[in-house]
Amino acid sequence: MRFSSDNIYIVTGVFSGIGESIALYLNALGATVIGIGRDVSKQDNFLNKVQYPENMKIEIRDLTVNIEQLPLYIKELSQKYGKFNGLISCAGISKIHPLKLIDIDEYREMFSINFLVPLFLAKGFADKRVRAENSSILAISSAAAIENAKGMALYSASKAALASAYISLGRELTPKGVRVNLLSPTDIDTPMATKLNEFRNFEPSQYPLGIGKPIDVAKFAAFLVSDDAKWISCQNYVVDCGSL
Repeated sequence: MRFSSDNIYIVTGVFSGIGESIALYLNALGATVIGIGRDVSKQDNFLNKVQYPENMKIEIRDLTVNIEQLPLYIKELSQKYGKFNGLISCAGISKIHPLKLIDIDEYREMFSINFLVPLFLAKGFADKRVRAENSSILAISSAAAIENAKGMALYSASKAALASAYISLGRELTPKGVRVNLLSPTDIDTPMATKLNEFRNFEPSQYPLGIGKPIDVAKFAAFLVSDDAKWISCQNYVVDCGSL
């Protein structure tokens, strides 16, 4: 599978984990990637891994600031780079929140980045002036939305909300030429998962083919936003190595 440099994809959360792997993989396949991250101190480390630097464009932005302005931001990016073939929302956070520690600020933080940001980015991408005629939206949800663990009420709820909303968006946007899908991984070997595993009973043995790597998700993501998946929409694929 190869992409042309004329195929332009927005990827959020590119400085770590799954977002980083998807951005690098799409770039290695020839696509132009608009990578959005918020921690500028990680930019150089990321760029050192890029195979085709001329096809990697970095935008520094905290997407949780002025969320309601994200549709306008997508329009501005399109004016800068051209019409997009796809949007891949990877930015997110995961924390353990036992019930006694849940407060309204923790709720707002979790739902802002995990749910509202992908929703408002999709709203901007749906504008036919910013996207190619046949395009794709993909979001990274989580298997935690299906198989809930203790202490993960806020995280699981935010990802379940995202999955439910995106399937609804797919019903609305697919007739307009925008496919909408989700990937819901279980534990993947990322910095975010490593922090969580320090606080819960994690058993690598539950994965018969070993713990998942970000590239395992990236390859699936690249397929779903490619023309090879042009008949696939409104799906939420669990990537779990048969562990659920």
